[in-house]
Amino acid sequence: MTIILSIASITVLIVTLLPLWRHPHWIVRGLDFPRLQFASLAALVLLLQCLFVDTNDGMVRALMLSNALCFVWQAWWIAPYTSLWAKEVHSCKPNAEEQAISIMTANVLTPNRNAQALLDHVAHYQPDILVTLESDQWWETQLDTLTQKMPYSVKCPLDNLYGMHVYSRLPLLETEIAYLVEKDVPSIHGLVALPDGSKIRLHCLHPAPPSPTENAESGERDAELMLIARSIADCQHPVIVTGDLNDVAWSPTTRLFRKISKLLDPRVGRGMFNTYHADYPFLRWPLDHLFHSAHFCLAQIKRLPPIGSDHFALFATLSFNETPVQSQSGLEAEESDKKWARDITRQQDVAKKDAPQPGK
Repeated sequence: MTIILSIASITVLIVTLLPLWRHPHWIVRGLDFPRLQFASLAALVLLLQCLFVDTNDGMVRALMLSNALCFVWQAWWIAPYTSLWAKEVHSCKPNAEEQAISIMTANVLTPNRNAQALLDHVAHYQPDILVTLESDQWWETQLDTLTQKMPYSVKCPLDNLYGMHVYSRLPLLETEIAYLVEKDVPSIHGLVALPDGSKIRLHCLHPAPPSPTENAESGERDAELMLIARSIADCQHPVIVTGDLNDVAWSPTTRLFRKISKLLDPRVGRGMFNTYHADYPFLRWPLDHLFHSAHFCLAQIKRLPPIGSDHFALFATLSFNETPVQSQSGLEAEESDKKWARDITRQQDVAKKDAPQPGK
């Protein structure tokens, strides 16, 4: 038992320390994802050590201390996504219909053919905007049944797992499909016009993940996130960014995105809202995101029931204010953060000017 728990302790230490290395290889970056699982493992091993091994042994004590520190470190990253943390975005109820905007984001999984499940969600929740990821021509045909009630759309059907569609009840202006970093990975950008005439910048993203079957390193994903973050850093207009970012909410790169963009995460202080993997409850983390400027408060956010995909859909209703709510603030960027973001985009040979800036 001592040997087994010692090996487990060393494993916990390795998976905790490796992400401190900013190497972009998918193995290193992938260890950012299961921090909840690693924290649970560290706690379990520590408990078993207390119960079944000789705690008077110096090496055992060292490993127990290592487990305790690893647990604290892993828990620090995920704690903001629990009710123990202060809410980053205020809770509120829209005062009038024209002050609210609701968005449903769904990675449908291209081979999934259960379109009716998603259409039922749309009928029930009646989002103002539906954003789909991995939607190909078959999915477009199914989703086009929404056009009577959602007449505004941007369509980019692809069969490479990176198709993307936007359907909207609200007018979409200055829309653009852009291939920011990779020639086969699109993103959608534009303005959403509210009934009172206010315009909101919308960026829909789905960068490729670092993985053994996609990009070996995270450089392309990180560059797309930083490119958008830098492009909206000084934007005075209301902004919403949504999509499957193929990065967890607590990763260094997503935190860097929030710092540079100055956008808020409505999940902070409310919960993780894990949207992936729908089939494996013990392997879940938040991959699908919605970030917004301080012009919005949160009316509701929820993870929706399964739709046959490996992702759950995410639904949120935001209440719009013409001026930013000054009492809402997110993460602050330091000069080292700005340099890191510039370096990430420079390594992929993209620049701030390459990002669409509707409404500028």
